[in-house]
Amino acid sequence: MNVEKIQEGHVFLIDKPLDWTSFDVVNKIRWNIRKTYDLKKIKVGHAGTLDPKATGLLLICTGKLTKRIDEFQAQEKTYTGTIKLGVTTPTYDLESEEDQTFPTDHFTEEIIHEATKQFIGEIEQFPPMHSAIKVDGKRLYELAREGVEIERKARKITIHDFKITKIDLPFVDFECHCSKGTYIRSLAYDFGKALNSGGYLTALRRTKIGDFDVINADNSSLEISYFEDNK
Repeated sequence: MNVEKIQEGHVFLIDKPLDWTSFDVVNKIRWNIRKTYDLKKIKVGHAGTLDPKATGLLLICTGKLTKRIDEFQAQEKTYTGTIKLGVTTPTYDLESEEDQTFPTDHFTEEIIHEATKQFIGEIEQFPPMHSAIKVDGKRLYELAREGVEIERKARKITIHDFKITKIDLPFVDFECHCSKGTYIRSLAYDFGKALNSGGYLTALRRTKIGDFDVINADNSSLEISYFEDNK
């Protein structure tokens, strides 16, 4: 890797660590590039946010390839994760404490697997209140922190495949192949409702973005030594 390649444009495949924000990764790589190559400015951006409590594939673009970020973001994505059934949280994930409990004694494996069929195809999904969507110039999560909840518009998304891969109640593991704009936290919440119960996301990992696969991720780009060793 050389400075010309970085400036012309490169896509780093990063396996985002737990509790890092997507911008943490962008800032780390930008800082490493600038320090290693003595650059005052370099364009660096990510192609699709991952929540802090999620891990997995994050595409980081540099230089002229930042112009293709929208193209990368538009590609289909695949996730694996875990849903805890019978309870909910305000954020639909581990970012907040459990607030409501629901019955689960009516669950059978057949009922759980059958419920996934409701989500296959083009569906309407309401984004979580704790999300980065802007309404009147303010992000929803900022309003949520102020204790304000507003009506959200449903968004059309496509779920190509949604299957339960393991059942160990109250937890179920899943794999989901979906379109851009899908909130897996909302999917977990809605899946709980479809079971006449509750649910929230306890683990999430993005494994694919289009043809990019997390198995090809190389986190050495988060370290200074990567650039020093590959000048």
